[in-house]
Amino acid sequence: QVQLVESGGGSVQAGGSLRLSCAASAASYLTYAMAWFRQAPGRGREGVARISPGGGRTGYADSVKGRFTISRDNAKKTLWLQMNSLKPEDTAMYYCAADLAGTPGYLPPLSERGYKYWGQGTQVTVSS
Repeated sequence: QVQLVESGGGSVQAGGSLRLSCAASAASYLTYAMAWFRQAPGRGREGVARISPGGGRTGYADSVKGRFTISRDNAKKTLWLQMNSLKPEDTAMYYCAADLAGTPGYLPPLSERGYKYWGQGTQVTVSS
């Protein structure tokens, strides 16, 4: 069982930055692939970024490439999402997600169905 708690959301003007955090309680955090998803009002949940259990492999949605960076510290059982050059279209509830992975380098697809554990979300609002 894994519990995930996000923090760091808030309101920012376009062009600004925010850093989201996700604290995990898991006996073997190193065995979990992690990801960030987001959901804007009236829209489905969208994959934003993913990272392998060992942290060596990452992947991003085209809409955030070059602006967002996912990272993790396995000793601290913490996942981050650094968001720069924010746009109004980045406004959404952001969720972290986790799923057991077979190897340290495994990188699951950015698909909602690929992740079993979810946090409650943190709101990000970007104004123009």
